[in-house]
Amino acid sequence: MDHNEARLPWPEYFMRIAFLVAERSTCLRRKVGAVAVKDKRILATGYNGAPTALAHCAETGCLRAKLNVPSGERHELCRGLHAEQNVILQGALHGVSLNGAEIYCTTQPCLICTKMIINTGISAVYFAEGYPDQLAQEMMLEAGVRYELLPIES
Repeated sequence: MDHNEARLPWPEYFMRIAFLVAERSTCLRRKVGAVAVKDKRILATGYNGAPTALAHCAETGCLRAKLNVPSGERHELCRGLHAEQNVILQGALHGVSLNGAEIYCTTQPCLICTKMIINTGISAVYFAEGYPDQLAQEMMLEAGVRYELLPIES
């Protein structure tokens, strides 16, 4: 038996790590994780939730749920940061450039995260599940960012 046959392929390896990162999420509506990778090395991770040292939504309640805000709309009405925002911020906080990196996300990035990803110089985004944001998809393609659904079996 070839020993390489039993090894997990790199894309699935990083996506599974993104799902593990999502387990740290403090969001009551959706747990999302993101992993920034370059040359098969993890540069930063991020999950969605309230900023550092602030009360989590489990303590304060979900503002979006209270206001009946549908998924994919009015992102500014939320205490939390998205996983993609946090992975970019972790890179910045620790002086790690994400220019040319790939991001593995459990959920397809929204428009706000898409614009940040483009300006960070990230070269590719792989996501395990879709999200209803057509403009985000169009902008990724226009910017030349590789953008691909990469579902994994759990």
